Amino acid sequence: MGLAAAGVASIGLLFPAVALAEDGAPASSADSTASSGDTADPREERRESRKERMEERQGELAASLAEELGVSEDKVKAALEKIRGEKQEERKAEREERLSERLEKAVSEGKLTQEQADAVLEAAKEGVLPGGRGGGPGRAHG
Repeated sequence: MGLAAAGVASIGLLFPAVALAEDGAPASSADSTASSGDTADPREERRESRKERMEERQGELAASLAEELGVSEDKVKAALEKIRGEKQEERKAEREERLSERLEKAVSEGKLTQEQADAVLEAAKEGVLPGGRGGGPGRAHG
């Protein structure tokens, strides 16, 4: 059973299915239906389509794992959600740490005051800043 649990854990890490709202919290189904009906943005439509396919694969995976492991599908889904949530929190903490380091550097170089840096960090923690995912070299950082 130890190997089975490790398998479930590793699969949960490889196939994350929880959608995130802008604030980093899991999005509800009401959020996704509201957003898909309010926009004609092709990027948003593709994002929604990918999300739906990923959720479908996750359901199939959970059903297969449950059958293979001889446990209920609900138990598998709960384990995957728990692991996914823990990983999301870790990634959020890592992003905040990287931002904090960049802000400290900007303060030490005189590009920002400490008060400005504190305000940016607080805004990031509150989910106010855009571009929470996908920013990087050559990409807009909001």
